[in-house]
Amino acid sequence: MSKSTRPARPSSPRRGSGPVAFFIALFIVALGSIQLVSTFHSYALNLAELNNLKRQEASLVAQKQELENNIARWNDKAYITAQARERLGFVFPGEQAIRVEHPEAVTGNSKDSEANGSSSQDGHKALPWYGELSYAFKQADAPLPKTANDQSAKSPAGGSGGASGTGSAGDAQGNDAASNGGTAGK
Repeated sequence: MSKSTRPARPSSPRRGSGPVAFFIALFIVALGSIQLVSTFHSYALNLAELNNLKRQEASLVAQKQELENNIARWNDKAYITAQARERLGFVFPGEQAIRVEHPEAVTGNSKDSEANGSSSQDGHKALPWYGELSYAFKQADAPLPKTANDQSAKSPAGGSGGASGTGSAGDAQGNDAASNGGTAGK
């Protein structure tokens, strides 16, 4: 009976292998997690860019369709005729053109101010720059309205104070008339 026995190896404890192996494993796990996070981050960025490009493609397709519709409309003779009549005021021979200067006076609503939203806060329609310039010239050339101060200075009784010192009420009334555009004394 022969037994094959192996010689028993004496177990030598490795004193430094436990913490070193732990830190190496920890380093490998950390490196793997950094790679994983980096991969997901680049995936998210690429997905966002893809969605953005899809939105741009959809808007460009819609714009292309609109331009093709415009081309088809301008190839139609009836549309060209209608645009020439509306935009340029063309008429056929034998027709008489009638142009209404202020259509809001006839219809009661202003097409320009509703469409463009060009009305100001106080409800007046904004004029184009040349209209504003013309209005400013007319206002500059117009004579100044007479105020209560101008009338009291010309009258012999005054009301502007004088030596008696009783003119303070007259001055206040005159100042009010001047600030209200000359309408307070009327």
